[in-house]
Amino acid sequence: MKEVASFRVRKSSLYDRKSDLPFKISRSKFFNFLSCKRCFYLDRVIGLKEPSMPGWALNIAVDELLKKEFDQYRKEQKPHPTMLKHNLNFIPYQHKDLDIWRNSLKGGISYLDEKTNLIIHGGIDDLWFDLKEKKLIVVDYKAQSSTYPVTVSSYLGSQWHLSYKLQMDIYVHILRKMNFKVSDLSYFYVCNGEKTNDKFNNKIDFKITLIPYRVDTSWIEGKILEMKEILNSVPTDDASLDALKEINLRILSIVDEDSEVSPENNKNTSPGYTTLRVPHTYFYACVYVVALSLAFYLGSIYQ
Repeated sequence: MKEVASFRVRKSSLYDRKSDLPFKISRSKFFNFLSCKRCFYLDRVIGLKEPSMPGWALNIAVDELLKKEFDQYRKEQKPHPTMLKHNLNFIPYQHKDLDIWRNSLKGGISYLDEKTNLIIHGGIDDLWFDLKEKKLIVVDYKAQSSTYPVTVSSYLGSQWHLSYKLQMDIYVHILRKMNFKVSDLSYFYVCNGEKTNDKFNNKIDFKITLIPYRVDTSWIEGKILEMKEILNSVPTDDASLDALKEINLRILSIVDEDSEVSPENNKNTSPGYTTLRVPHTYFYACVYVVALSLAFYLGSIYQ
């Protein structure tokens, strides 16, 4: 039977409005909420995960190498050359939990919002320390390759970088809730891959630009309250919600019966997800049933 590409269905970490346990919301899920409340609800409450993009391998490599580079200066508590170049009285911040803070899968930076019982968390790239102001500086590494000059106005003014700024706002907000003194001024450490060289020569040259960004955290707490309201949204009766969840379970059961787990993909699957090879017939039948159900269901929630 002809097959389509791998299909992921989340089985765990669903929000239950009847539970008293704190519920985790990552920085990326926070942005999903800001972008599409319906998508956020389907993901966090129903378990239908929106399609995702594959990881950017080169960007991840740049990120890892930058962390290693700054860690060398962190160990010696000396300023990085970029700091000296821009006359910044900073040093890389040293803390025993930094490796945890830089890994969102290990918890990252986080705090419990007591008003909503939501744990807001995310993984930072780096923290610098302002020796004069005695405050933390949030730094985010960004790798790209653009033919256009990287300037403060063009970078911060780009509609594609709105999520970057919101990301910084959230990181600063979390750290302040963790009782750290954090500067309003943060930095994007932009690495732009040059395309003007005559040949590849087994390397890519990067031009570094430091982009200062003054955060605005005033909007965050209101959005967290709004997020909680969305999570608690229910149709006119609980039976409708249970029916929608049952549809999701039926998709899983149909797939389990008529398709096989893809070994080459399953080994890279995150905990809590199932990677499946879904036959065309069942795949489109399931999508059709879900689409009809969600259309009626969501219409009752979001008027």
